Amino acid sequence: MAKLKWGMIGGGEGSQIGPAHRLGSGLDGLFEFTAGALDHRHAEGREYGQRLGLAADRAYGHWQDMLDGERNRGDRVDLVTVATPNSTHFEITKAFLEAGFHVLCEKPMTMTVEEAEEIVTLSKTTGKICAVNYGYTGYSLVRQMRMMVARGDLGAIRMVVAEFAHGHHGDAGDADNPRVRWRYDPAQAGVSAQFADCGIHALHMASFVLNQEVTRLSSDIVSCVPGRRLEDDAQVNLRFDRGTVGRLWTSSIAIGRQHGLTMQVFGEKGGMSWAQEQPNQLHWMPLGGRLQVIERGEAGLSPEADRASRVTIGHAEGMPLAFANIYKDLAEVLHAEKQGRVPDPAADTFPRAEDGLRSMAAVFAVAESGKAGGKWVDARPPMFR
Repeated sequence: MAKLKWGMIGGGEGSQIGPAHRLGSGLDGLFEFTAGALDHRHAEGREYGQRLGLAADRAYGHWQDMLDGERNRGDRVDLVTVATPNSTHFEITKAFLEAGFHVLCEKPMTMTVEEAEEIVTLSKTTGKICAVNYGYTGYSLVRQMRMMVARGDLGAIRMVVAEFAHGHHGDAGDADNPRVRWRYDPAQAGVSAQFADCGIHALHMASFVLNQEVTRLSSDIVSCVPGRRLEDDAQVNLRFDRGTVGRLWTSSIAIGRQHGLTMQVFGEKGGMSWAQEQPNQLHWMPLGGRLQVIERGEAGLSPEADRASRVTIGHAEGMPLAFANIYKDLAEVLHAEKQGRVPDPAADTFPRAEDGLRSMAAVFAVAESGKAGGKWVDARPPMFR
């Protein structure tokens, strides 16, 4: 099977997210890194791209140069990943979709609900995929949780508790650190800081595991470090479309927490919990039974979990492998399109533009509710109401 051609915008030298995407896209040998515009400093981006193995004529400076250069090539890239600053996601994603490229966009997909609705519509009208990198849903046991809910192991779901809390912005002395300061500046971050950065990962994972969407929410948002104009801690109450109650806590001032992404699901017949820092174990307790530990890679897991498990049982699973599962899903769909066949149903799990839209609507709903003292508000985007 020929490798698909992959291009990347952003993720240059020193980037936090770039290496994870390059590792994830190449892990299965399904994509070949073919083109890139990796840095806002164009000369440095071209030089870095060539050091990574890009041909000189496909190591671009500006993303527009990459669009113009790839648009009419017979061997143009099959998938473009957008890993640039948040405020540029909409413009770049829109341009590549309009030019007929499939896109994987980092979160948040856009800065406004209106932009997100435009991307959803554009993806539908062009017939091109716009995936969104909620990469933590690539973990094998997160997919196992989803299938256990779907097949009724827990019965009707009563409650989901999601957290994404860390303490890396808990030092008030970092007020002038440019890597921290911009996150709490509305001019650069938009209407939300911590919820838009981390809370939407927890929210999307809850929706993914339950296969339910949030309809209403109420939020309590605070800025615990003096001088911050946007929240560094948020507590959000959620109501889902099939009656499940949700509690979500996200924080950047929880000193002692490192990454802090956890998921707990409670149903009428059992409960389960998973933590991203210990991703190989899923704790499951059936009603009236004993606590069980489900291990990634063990026999008897769902096809979706098996497909997402890459290393033998007992070895650590990491974030780049979770990203790789998003790329593996996309590769299966793109190969199926080229070959005129139906994709493997187990690959139909990657996050889409609709997920990015719902997340953006939730960001604005959390900001609205927080300013109104916790008033319950509609969390659905207008096009889905």
